[in-house]
Amino acid sequence: MTRSASILLVDDDYHLAESMALWLREMSHVVVVAGTLDEAKTALKKQTFDLVITDLRLGNDDGFDLITHTRKRFPETSVLVITGYATPNTAIEAVRAGAYDLLTKPLIDEELTLAIDRSIQQRKIASENDALRKQLDRRSGMENILSHDYRMLKIFDVVDSIADARASVLITGENGTGKSMVARAIHTRSARRGGAFIEVACGALPDTLLESELFGHVAGAFTGAVGDRPGKFQLADGGTLFLDEIATATPAMQVKLLRVLQEFQFEPLGGSETHSVDTRVILATNEDLSKAVTSGAFRQDLYYRVNVVNIVIPPLRERVGDIPLLVEHFLREAADASDRNILGFDREAMTVLQSYAWPGNVRQLENVVERAVLLSRNSTLTKDDLPPELTGQMGDVSFAAYSVDSSATATHSFEDVSGKTLRDALEGPERTIILQSLRNHHWNRAATAEALDINRTTLYKKMKRLGLDDPRLQYSSNS
Repeated sequence: MTRSASILLVDDDYHLAESMALWLREMSHVVVVAGTLDEAKTALKKQTFDLVITDLRLGNDDGFDLITHTRKRFPETSVLVITGYATPNTAIEAVRAGAYDLLTKPLIDEELTLAIDRSIQQRKIASENDALRKQLDRRSGMENILSHDYRMLKIFDVVDSIADARASVLITGENGTGKSMVARAIHTRSARRGGAFIEVACGALPDTLLESELFGHVAGAFTGAVGDRPGKFQLADGGTLFLDEIATATPAMQVKLLRVLQEFQFEPLGGSETHSVDTRVILATNEDLSKAVTSGAFRQDLYYRVNVVNIVIPPLRERVGDIPLLVEHFLREAADASDRNILGFDREAMTVLQSYAWPGNVRQLENVVERAVLLSRNSTLTKDDLPPELTGQMGDVSFAAYSVDSSATATHSFEDVSGKTLRDALEGPERTIILQSLRNHHWNRAATAEALDINRTTLYKKMKRLGLDDPRLQYSSNS
């Protein structure tokens, strides 16, 4: 049965148009009649139509103009052409112009009904495809950023909000937290996704080479510069440039960066011609730039320029609830890559993974999981498949466990503490002890405080400082 559709019927033969409109209305369609090209365009502006049925000859007007206009301005509306002067070439031209189908006069009722049904069905499929495309786009760029942590979910919302803004974005966080992935997600979810995404590690290049890398150079700018070479700012024109380790930039380079971020103009190394670009810049650092500004190591004006939007990625030790999710993802990737049948980590091994401080964050976790998959001889991974720094076992030496109470112990790896304050150095063991005690007492804070011989207020403060105050943590910690 023909479904109801909204139809714009365009024909300069008034009596024929009214007769066809009456028949279409009897078929439960909603029909508006237009006799000229201008009338048709006016009707299209006033309301949305599922289908335009038009003759190719509209008095002094050309029906092809209406097909082109509808295709360009109202792509969701199908066009069905009806003409008494059709040739094979006419049909081809009509389809190329954007018509869905072409029928010849005199019309056969069943043929027209079938054409209308096909048009409605095509429009429905196109609408469903558009909805699916939007759903895919909603997640586009976030596929590998796995988290249930409320702070990470807020970051996802920020990425959505600023994706299309031209303002600079500063991403801060420890090494291995995924700053590059967040930067790429911003690019992928923006209107610049069709442009290039170019990443530059500022700390990996000396100042002169970094200037050439970013701004390009002309022939003869330095020894070995035999020709002109465009820089990353030019290569990322219309796209996104990600500058990692921005805190390592020298004062001279900071001046050059400030100018290009303000004016989007620069001169290549050794050249005098000014280039203008439309490049989105995202910067990242694992250092506290505000402290660098205070010490004079980082320009204050550049700091204010790059810190328009600041995304702070929390370290893995502060979102322990994400570890099972990340482990499962990395385990499947490693198992598929090595063609191994791995079921997963057992309970004891997962407890060790969630108790560790992860100084290398997500990147270190990925390496640990891949190592366990490659070296294990069993389908279920155990504590023995984890590296010594996680279990506290170094060769034949077993490091003493930290005593929590008569029923709870926690192990913590010894790690390099050079350059750390005493408080920072003790943070890892302290977090391990408190987390283990909370688990052993089923997250009863009063009992935990009593076992640790501290008051509850002190426990609450320590939990907040160490990232243990997330209420969802107890439900995803295998306690």
